[in-house]
This record gives sequence, C-alpha cells and structure tokens, in this order.
Amino acid sequence: MSHDDHTEITRRVYEYAYGIDTRDWDLYRSIFADDLTMDFTSYRPTDKVRDLSGDAWVAGVKPLFTGLDATQHSMSNPIVDLDSDQARCRVYMQAAHFLVDDPEPEFTIGGFYDDVLIRTDAGWRISAVTLTVWWRRGNDAIMEAARVRGTKELGQ
Repeated sequence: MSHDDHTEITRRVYEYAYGIDTRDWDLYRSIFADDLTMDFTSYRPTDKVRDLSGDAWVAGVKPLFTGLDATQHSMSNPIVDLDSDQARCRVYMQAAHFLVDDPEPEFTIGGFYDDVLIRTDAGWRISAVTLTVWWRRGNDAIMEAARVRGTKELGQ
C-alpha cells in the first residue's frame, strides 16, 4: 500500500466525522460512492442493512443532524487493509450528540466503524459502513426529538 493510498483512505474516513459535525453536506456527500451499503443494526437492532444511493443516505441523515445543536464524532486508530482497488478501514469512534434545550442534553455512543472503500476516477470513496456500538451513555431520546426538529427546520 502506498503512503498516498493510506492517507487518502484515512482522510475519507475522517471526513465522515468532519462533514457531519460541521454540517458541510457537500463535503459529506463527496466521500461516498454512488451506491452504498449501510449497516447500523448494532446501534438500532430494529433497522435493516440498507442498500441505497449516496444522495439518499445524506438526505436521510440531514434532518437528524440539522436538529441537533452540536455533535462531535471522534475517530482514531485506523487500520487499513488494501486489496487492489478496494480497501477496508476500521476506526475506533465516539459520537457525542447534544440537544441543549433538553433537561438531559447529551447522548454519546462508542465503538468502531468498519468501512469499505473503492478506488474511483475521483479518488477513494466509501461504499459501505458498518457501525458496531460497544457502549452508550446519556439520553438517547434526544435523537428522535432532534430528527423532528430538523425535519421542521428543513421544511420537510
């Protein structure tokens, strides 16, 4: 694996966090392939693994993160494995979410992401994300309250 590949792969993974936390939806969309597989069943067991477009994924998460007052996604310890034009990257993660007008304003999860990336003409892009949650802390009810608030703010 070249240093350039490793750098670009880890940058895409870190941009996942940065795009959400800064609400830079153009940046966030730019890190994904057109076709995605997203597995968040560890976070919400009633969910299903979803195959969807990058546009649909970003549109789906935008109301939640628009409705939160702040978030901070921290990722560390990337382990990258490269096989030609596909890579896998595992990173530890902690994701803190805040809704300040709630009496219990914080919900944080910790665990890791397993990402699959593909090499495209535009560079490395994330084509699959699997979240594994090891722990939770705080008030998870703020997530649905934020989604409702964000949907109203976006006029959806």
